[in-house]
Amino acid sequence: MIPIAPRSDTPGLLAALALCAMLAGCGTTRYRPVSDYPVKIGRPYSVRGTTYRPADLPAYDAVGMASWYGRESGNQTANGERFRVKGISAAHTVLPLPSYVEVTALDTGRTILLRINDRGPFTPSRLIDLSRGAARLLGIERLGRAAVRVRRVEPDAKDRARLRAGKPASARPDTSPDELAALRARLTDQSFQAQ
Repeated sequence: MIPIAPRSDTPGLLAALALCAMLAGCGTTRYRPVSDYPVKIGRPYSVRGTTYRPADLPAYDAVGMASWYGRESGNQTANGERFRVKGISAAHTVLPLPSYVEVTALDTGRTILLRINDRGPFTPSRLIDLSRGAARLLGIERLGRAAVRVRRVEPDAKDRARLRAGKPASARPDTSPDELAALRARLTDQSFQAQ
């Protein structure tokens, strides 16, 4: 057997391969698998001078303004998942990640179930930021902003699985005209007290 002498460029070739492997890893983001566990509450955090205190709020029920966001498609959400613009998800400043809420449009009474997996909106004039898919399903995509009710719920396993897959949950009944009137009055009172 004839021994084969190493080529003189072997160290350079190995260095080049190592550099390629490092550079290939630089542009990738490791996303957390979409799962309901572990639930993350998190420590207080500050954005633009406002401090937010995440908390487990099982009876959360609030009215305010919703908007939607969509240019961030593919970015990492606050709980580490990949943001899916067509998914049925949302961002909230303090609810656990993930958690589930029913969102009702106060102009139409249309109600949808969605999954909170991100933080935001970081402006006092908005209560929740919806993915484009959630805004479309709720009927507010063209409006950009709408008055809503956000109520935390514990949906069944089938609806959770559909939302984790980025699909709509089962249809929710529309809110009655009487309840919508009460929610609009609550929003008006809240706006008046804030002035």
